[in-house]
Amino acid sequence: MSTAPSTVRVVGGGRMGAGIAQVFGTLGADVTIAESGDRDAARDRVATGLQRAAERDKLGGARPEEVLARLTVVAEIEELPDADVVIEAVPEIAGLKVDVLHRIERAVGPHAVIASNTSSLSIAGLAAALENPARLVGMHFFNPVPASTLVEIVRAPDTDAAVVERVRGWVSLLGKQEVLVNDSPGFATSRLGVCLGLEAIRMLEEGVADAESIDRAMELGYRHPMGPLRSTDLVGLDVRLAIAEHLASTLGDRFTPPQLLRDKVASGELGRKSGRGFHTWS
Repeated sequence: MSTAPSTVRVVGGGRMGAGIAQVFGTLGADVTIAESGDRDAARDRVATGLQRAAERDKLGGARPEEVLARLTVVAEIEELPDADVVIEAVPEIAGLKVDVLHRIERAVGPHAVIASNTSSLSIAGLAAALENPARLVGMHFFNPVPASTLVEIVRAPDTDAAVVERVRGWVSLLGKQEVLVNDSPGFATSRLGVCLGLEAIRMLEEGVADAESIDRAMELGYRHPMGPLRSTDLVGLDVRLAIAEHLASTLGDRFTPPQLLRDKVASGELGRKSGRGFHTWS
């Protein structure tokens, strides 16, 4: 029987980090977020998420204020207390993640699992920053974290099997389902999702159909809950562009980003977070 982690640390208090903090806090863990930017905003994201979950009766009997009482937000990784697990959820920039993971390893004890929420970067490549690469595992959550049922667990060649099993147990306790994949560029989800999304953008660029029709075709014809262009808006066009560029550099030209995607990112049309991407968001 898996035991829930009692102490969880999250590096990065944006949408993903706040969501990860929320679900582990709801599970009963003591949670600390390290956020070098606006710490109040990070806490507010968790508070808002908890309130929404409570309104939908998704807190399992817990009250938002109880979960928030177990949440601390600090400015620096070096301020993090020791933990059962530390999850980095910083932007998808390899150099940034390498630096963050190196600082995490120095900040917490040797027993702590270190997990990366990367959606495309090599776990083995990130683990090269660590003195003990066996403790690093990919723990790829999906947006929005509280509502999503999937966690992609990524094991590198050096990842300790016991670490993988601990993470699998935690995912189950969170009420989510896992897919376990071996380390590879884009893993399973980003590789397939980006491939579909890029082709949908090319179809829009070529005038095959408008965005609404392309999305509706996949939703009705293939029972996708969300079309590829709307999904790109949700992920963020800038995030999808960065992943596509990484996959193009590692897997070849089939992942080369369409010019339309580059143009939209350059003009600030980033999807839901900016109010406009391939669709208009209120």
